[in-house]
Amino acid sequence: MGLLAKTLSFLGIKGSEGAYREGPYYLPVTGGWLSADAGKYANWWQLGHNPEATSRTAIVEACVSAYAQTVAMCPGNHWRWTAEKGRERVINSAIVRILRNPNDYQSISDFLLNAARHLMFEGNAYALVLRNNRYEPEQLHLMDPRLSGAQLTETGEIFYHLKGNPIVDRRIGSNLIVPARDVLHLRLHTPRHPLIGETPLVAAALQMAAGNSALQHEINFRLNQARPSFLLSTDQVLDKEKVEVLRELWNEQAKGMNAGGTPILTAGLKAQQIGISAKDSQLADLLKLSDQAIAHVFRIPLQVLGTGDTPYASTEALMSSWRAGGLGFLLNHIEEAIGLLFKLSGQPSEYIEFDTSALLRSAFKERVEGWSVGVKAGIFDRNTARQDFELAPVEYGDEPWVQQQDIPLSVAGELAKNPPKPAPAAEPPAPANDPEAKAAIYEKHLREALRG
Repeated sequence: MGLLAKTLSFLGIKGSEGAYREGPYYLPVTGGWLSADAGKYANWWQLGHNPEATSRTAIVEACVSAYAQTVAMCPGNHWRWTAEKGRERVINSAIVRILRNPNDYQSISDFLLNAARHLMFEGNAYALVLRNNRYEPEQLHLMDPRLSGAQLTETGEIFYHLKGNPIVDRRIGSNLIVPARDVLHLRLHTPRHPLIGETPLVAAALQMAAGNSALQHEINFRLNQARPSFLLSTDQVLDKEKVEVLRELWNEQAKGMNAGGTPILTAGLKAQQIGISAKDSQLADLLKLSDQAIAHVFRIPLQVLGTGDTPYASTEALMSSWRAGGLGFLLNHIEEAIGLLFKLSGQPSEYIEFDTSALLRSAFKERVEGWSVGVKAGIFDRNTARQDFELAPVEYGDEPWVQQQDIPLSVAGELAKNPPKPAPAAEPPAPANDPEAKAAIYEKHLREALRG
């Protein structure tokens, strides 16, 4: 059974081979979804049907934008760890240059923003790597994931066909075929193929279809297409012609540019407004459940989207919860992919890390309290804390400070075994006006001098 047949079977869609089946249809090539109406036509793309139309809902856009914009806020750094110096930032490597300036027409924020959107919407993000004369990656150019992909040769070597960047098309050429070493490939989980990532939208397809269906019903209701909002009644018996005349008169007075006017009823006509049933009042609850399911698929707290019922105690607690889940995974996933491109996997002492402290710029109180505790505990030095607030370093601030009573446990154990001997008591000073005491002290010192 092919992938399309398995998907249709999973969705409960049955039918004979080649027969029309109710949508939505999942397209393995593009990763998009087609509606039932589009499935009626073989040339659906010529009729304006979009396989991604069902994914561009407000809640999906909110989830994807939250990830993409948050990733773009976090600056990336190249770190090296040594036993002598500990962790130190590398400031002059090819990685640093890429993380600061990926190409000549995009900032790193622009690059990460669009790369993360490609990754979450399509399950894959591709970037062409251009190298300098030292064979170091010098530029990254994002390609269209819907037009790009991996392909295997008969010997199992991996190549990529890349397309969809107009600037690359003009400068280098279109429809490129390049080896895997010259491609930055970000991908999510790969249930179909190790080189084909799958977007979380696949798991949320039914929830999106339910939400869209409920929303479309609401739109139709508001446009008076689902059922009338007023009812005209009379005790008189009216023929068809009179009914049509009354309907036209009412519509002329109450719809369009005349909406909100005051119709005048004659012949015993009475206007009765039709209220909203309990079923219609549950529409908001249905949409809310659909939005929650989609947010859960993306592993994003509802509070980040502004829809959570229970607020977090602080911004730091909210960001920490998200970093421990979906956001932390996405950042680490991108870090590892860039590290693989620069062959850092063979150098465990070097790594790439996105700085998530940028997410707490507005949480001034939490930042001050955290640095204060770390500095007093001797974990950080004062200049490191001041650097986070963009303050100049101070003298003697390059090393941690501790209080005098804080000593290592080994020193405390040694003092317990061999306590220090008490110092000899000092002789009391002689009274200033006592001649006999002065003579005795003088005689004592004289004897000690003669004895010596």
